[in-house]
Amino acid sequence: MQITRILAVRHGETAWNRDTRIQGHTDIELNPRGRWQAARLARALADEPIHAIYASDLSRARETALAVAGRHNKPVHTHTGLRERHFGSFEGRTWAELEAHHPAESLAWRKRVPDFAPPGGESLLQLQARVVHTVVELAARHPGEQVLMVAHGGVLDILYRAATRLELQAPRSWELTNTAINRLLWTPEGLSLVGWADTTHLQAPEGSDTLDERHA
Repeated sequence: MQITRILAVRHGETAWNRDTRIQGHTDIELNPRGRWQAARLARALADEPIHAIYASDLSRARETALAVAGRHNKPVHTHTGLRERHFGSFEGRTWAELEAHHPAESLAWRKRVPDFAPPGGESLLQLQARVVHTVVELAARHPGEQVLMVAHGGVLDILYRAATRLELQAPRSWELTNTAINRLLWTPEGLSLVGWADTTHLQAPEGSDTLDERHA
C-alpha cells in the first residue's frame, strides 16, 4: 500500500496572534517574529524530501510556505480549503471582547458545540468536512511521496482529531504552536499520527542570530 507522508505546519506568528485577536479568513501578514519562525522552519526542513508544497491562500500561511519553498526551488500551490475556520462577525475581536459582549456565543464556542457557527461563519462540523476533504484530496495526489501543508491552528486541530479518532468536543490537550512541525501519514484508510509539535528548530543554537538580535 502506498502512503503519503504529510508535514502539517501552522503559519508563523502575526500581530493578531499576540493580541489574541480572532483572525479567521481576515488576511493578516506575519509579524517580525513570524518571519523569523518561518526562516527557522525553512532551515529545519532544508534536507527533507518535499515533493509538493500546499498552503492556505491567506498571506500568513502563504508567506510561511514560501520560506520553505525557496530552499527547495518549488512553487507554493494555494488552496482555499486549507483556510482557517471562518469566524464571521467575530473576526477582529479579542476573546475578552467576545466574552463581555456575546457571553452565550462565547460559552458555545468554549464548549465546542459542533453545530454552533458565529454569525456569518462556519461551524466545527463544516470546518471538519472542508479540511478533511481538502487534505485527503491533496494527499491522494502524492502516493509514496512527502508533501508540506501550511495552514492554521483550527485546521491543525481538525487534522489531529482525524488522525487520532477524537471527537470534535473532546478537550484539547495538544499544542498548536506557530511553525511547529507535525507529521502524519495518509492512506486510503485515513490519517494517522507520526509526531506532533516539534519545535526544536525554534530553539536557536548557540552562536546563531536570535530574534532579539535580528530585530532590535
